[in-house]
This record gives sequence, structure tokens and C-alpha cells, in this order.
Amino acid sequence: MEEVNNFKTPNKVSEKKKCGVSSTPTSNPCVNIPASPFMQKLGFGTGVSVYLMKRSPRGLSHSPWAVKKIKSQCDCDSQCENVYQKRLIDEAKILKDLHHPNIVGYRAFTKASDGSLCLAMEFGGEKSLNDLIEERYGAHQGPFPAAVILKVAVNMARGLKYLHQEKKLLHGDIKSSNVVIKGDFETVKICDVGVSLPLDENMTVTDPEACYIGTEPWKPKEALEEDGVITDKADIFAFGLTLWEMMTLSIPHVNLPSDDDDNDEDATFNESDFDDEAYYEALGTRPPINMDELDGSYQKVIELFSVCTNEEPRDRPSAAQIVDVLDADVP
Repeated sequence: MEEVNNFKTPNKVSEKKKCGVSSTPTSNPCVNIPASPFMQKLGFGTGVSVYLMKRSPRGLSHSPWAVKKIKSQCDCDSQCENVYQKRLIDEAKILKDLHHPNIVGYRAFTKASDGSLCLAMEFGGEKSLNDLIEERYGAHQGPFPAAVILKVAVNMARGLKYLHQEKKLLHGDIKSSNVVIKGDFETVKICDVGVSLPLDENMTVTDPEACYIGTEPWKPKEALEEDGVITDKADIFAFGLTLWEMMTLSIPHVNLPSDDDDNDEDATFNESDFDDEAYYEALGTRPPINMDELDGSYQKVIELFSVCTNEEPRDRPSAAQIVDVLDADVP
């Protein structure tokens, strides 16, 4: 695991004197990640879990970290576990070079007391946008207010503009679960850059070794084609579907029971209800929205969602264009 030793943990000036700026994360005594049972679990993904690490050494109040770890009991073979480890290492390498208010920040890459690899990040909030969508769906509250959706949109677009233009990176897996929210949408930050891909000067993924991963319901048409050309516009399509999630409180292309069916025992979503053929046929297309649920305040949101989910990548706006349009109206 030589890659781990390529990282150095950023420390405050006062800590550098105590710890030594040349020490690596695995040997740095100032980075002490507790075992998983001693941290609050924030969420999980394929092969990994994310924990809240509270930091108050010697009575000092330090900001908490979000710690991503390989699951200790992963239902896969060693080859599969190596894939997760490589993704975590790649994510740490990428994240360490990113500095933007709408991208979760890097803090450290080290090993926990139980020996597992850990990526410590800025704590962007206890809940993902997906968590908030699920809560709103469960409470039958209907779509998020248009102003909230636009606030999320402009902050996500700012983060994507930075990734695409300044860092020449495709995020590669934009969706509500990869957006973290603090408080009442006080901050909106994109996370999980572990499957990011390099973009060339034409905003195209040309590296023959680069493979677009994404998450199936959010994939654009070009990512579903064998020889599809992947550009920055793949992130824009998924961004558009994230706005759709906030309007419908649903997973793209997956039909869930409506509020009108609350008292219908058949409204419970079962795997047998899932229409595989319709789902796969719908992938890469613009899903419908229920216009009866949306009043005139959603006009700009609907227009933005629609243009971002055009099937032709060239017909979608860039992140920079989205920022230009929204910056004037959204603080």
C-alpha cells in the first residue's frame, strides 16, 4: 500500500511544531482515527461507510471530520476489496488537490486504530440531499420549494464549473446522495470524487484507461452506449436529474407509489411491481414531471431541468453557463 505514504496531512501551524510537517498520515501521531464502533455512522455506499469523527483534543473545540472507511465486513472477495481500496486511494489523491467552497475538503488519509484505510474529509453536514428527499417523501410534504431547488442548483453548478474548467475533471457520479447539506441549506457541497475522470482541453474523456462508472438511473444516453463519447455534459445530465429528484422525491425512472395511494395496501413498492423493460428503455431519457404539483414559481427550475436533460450532449449547457444564468437570481 505504497500509495498511502504519498500523502501528508495538512496541519495548523501550531500542530506542525509538535508533529513535524514531513511525517506521513500513517505515521503522524496527530491523526488518530478511532475504530468504527466509536464513531457515529453517517451513511454508506458500495464497499464503504462514512462516519462522523468528533475532534476535541485536550479540551479544544475542533471542527468534526467525515471519515470514509472500507467496510470491515464486505460481502466480496479480496479482488473486489482491492477495487474499493484503489477507489479510496484515488479519491484521496484527487480530493487533496481540490479547494472550493462547494466541494467537500480533504483533511487526511491514514489508517484507523483497527488498521483500516481512512479518508478524513471536511464535515459537510450530517445529511445528504438524498436523505432530505427521503424524509420529505416519507412526510408527504411534496416537492421542495423552487427557491430551495435553485439554491442547490447554483451551488452544485459552481462546484461543477470548478471541477470542469479549473481542474479538468468529470465528477462521474452526480446524484442526490453525493451532495451533502448543512443545516437549512446553509451550505451545499459535492462529495465522492472517487470515480472522477480526466477531461482534455475539449472537455472530453479521452484516456483509454478511463471508465465512466456513474449510477445507472442518472446515466446519460452516451454513457449507456458502447462507444459513447463522454464529456463534461455527462455530469450536466445527472445534475438535471438531481433537480428532478427534488421536484418529484423519486429515483429517476423508478416509479414509486403516489401520495394518492396512501390508503391502498397495493401502493407499497415491491420488487415484483418493478417493470424492468420500461426501466431500461427509459434510461438516458428525460423523465416526466407532474405539472399539477408545480406552480408558476417552478418555471425556471423546469426550464433548467429540461435543457440539462437533453439527450444530445451538445444541447446541454455547460456548468459555467448555468452559473451565469443563476448567479444573478440566487444568492
